[in-house]
Amino acid sequence: MLKAEIQKILIVSNNQENILLKDVFFELMQNRIYTILGENGSGKSTLIKSLTLLADKKEFKVEGKIIFNDKNLFELTEDELILLRKKNIRYVFQDCINSFDPLKSIGYYFDNLVEDDSKLNSMLEYFNLPARKELSKLYPYELSGGMAQRIAIILASIANPQLLILDEPTSAADTAIINLFIHFLKEFVSEGKRTVLVVTQDLLFAKKVSDEIASIENNSLTAFQLNN
Repeated sequence: MLKAEIQKILIVSNNQENILLKDVFFELMQNRIYTILGENGSGKSTLIKSLTLLADKKEFKVEGKIIFNDKNLFELTEDELILLRKKNIRYVFQDCINSFDPLKSIGYYFDNLVEDDSKLNSMLEYFNLPARKELSKLYPYELSGGMAQRIAIILASIANPQLLILDEPTSAADTAIINLFIHFLKEFVSEGKRTVLVVTQDLLFAKKVSDEIASIENNSLTAFQLNN
């Protein structure tokens, strides 16, 4: 489904280029959960943003190609990339509160991004969140980090993307929510042509949820290995 062939990701600063990551080669297949482990500052968030050219071009330079459904994403126009991120590849970033527009209520996102109200209500209940009517009145700054994270995951997954990319999805979750989340992700990839890619520092979560695990070491990505 997705094949990454990245020779280098460079940090550009003061007309100088320094290697952040090199030799990043992997392939993601359908109906599987992949996890990339890495410490803070290892470049894992920049890596996932680079897959669809979300990394700031003023700060990062990517050499290579990303093949998704037989197309090199680095050759797409900006409009084509926006459509791809809307329909095929969805992200949930670690700082979920700031991923929302502070001037728009959560109801705005429900009204504009959700087509199946019954599915939304079911997912809100599953993740122990208040009902839609109550949440719709709130603004992002009124949410806890955990609530914002769960809402962002619901909005991303309810769009039925082929690839769901999650950045530190357990950072604001307690043990009970993490267990619900593990079950949810496994169900998600079992239905249709879906794949999940997670980046995290949480080794225990990675072992519980993943089919295959890789790690960032010495500025490179190790090969994905089956999670036994």
